[in-house]
Amino acid sequence: MKVLVTGGIGYIGSHTIVDLDENGFESVSVDNGSRSRTTTIEAINKIAKRKIENTVFDLCNKTSLFSFFEQHTDIQGIIHFAAYKSVPESVENPLLYYRNNLESLMNLLEACKQFSIPYFVFSSSCSVYGNVNQLPVTEEAPMQKAESPYAHTKQIGEAIITDFAKTSSTQFVLLRYFNPVGAHNSNLIGENPLGIVYNIVPRITGTAIGKFEKLMVFGHDYPTRDGTCIRDYIHVMDIANAHTKAIQFLQEKRNTQQVEIFNLGTGNGVTVLEAIHSFERVSGKKLNYELVGRREGDVVSIYANNDKAVRELNWHIRYGIDDMMRTAWDWEQKINSTAQE
Repeated sequence: MKVLVTGGIGYIGSHTIVDLDENGFESVSVDNGSRSRTTTIEAINKIAKRKIENTVFDLCNKTSLFSFFEQHTDIQGIIHFAAYKSVPESVENPLLYYRNNLESLMNLLEACKQFSIPYFVFSSSCSVYGNVNQLPVTEEAPMQKAESPYAHTKQIGEAIITDFAKTSSTQFVLLRYFNPVGAHNSNLIGENPLGIVYNIVPRITGTAIGKFEKLMVFGHDYPTRDGTCIRDYIHVMDIANAHTKAIQFLQEKRNTQQVEIFNLGTGNGVTVLEAIHSFERVSGKKLNYELVGRREGDVVSIYANNDKAVRELNWHIRYGIDDMMRTAWDWEQKINSTAQE
């Protein structure tokens, strides 16, 4: 079975292609390279058993997208990652996020109908829940007000898919994942974003290696055990494997609804300071950080109830927080040494 992975040279997309390959799927990537490094496809191909191709174009260009499907008539599944994902950037430039994240999704859904694509897995986010009233959060938790335009694009994206499914034969899985971190054990792929680095773990490792003077911890007066935000950090390869499991779930017709929703998290909430202490423990380095004011768009605390994914997808967590920090630190050292060569 051939699967199109959009955003395939991005952080989670690249790891998912590797996991799909390990489980016998053939993958093809589409990525315009606006947020990812085109050299990532070479690294993927050092790990994968079969050669993976990345085609460069923007999914917001419907003509290019339909032309691609006309040339790849054997695609049966789509895993859709390609979207902008920075909360602070979305607050600063909301129209960029609404235009890119939603237009690309709608074009893909039109392609599903035009080319009879049976399976579609959507990269959603725990940010759709907003500031929740009860933890751990289950898939049935009502959505609260989105705390950022990025989160709102995920809420709208889920609504678009739900409405579209009523007129389509395509089967959908929406994966609401929490905070992917870490890197592949090969040390060939990991998180290496273009432009400003917003995510906390690359900021932690980047500070430790000297890219940044210090790490800013946004908010230390939240109603949590140490005053900092609580998140559910999950290793990127655990996230990647869930996408493979989701495709298998649809392929084997185990879904009971046309649109199925799953949380992807470890089920453990970790504060920002606890994440920092984990890094210090595995790296042996003292991190230079400063507690500063809250940042717009951040929710206070969120972590998953993942019982449904464990039960129905047969998905299991393989990595703990120290594993996440260790692989992230190994990866940071690798890319830093490569940059200096």
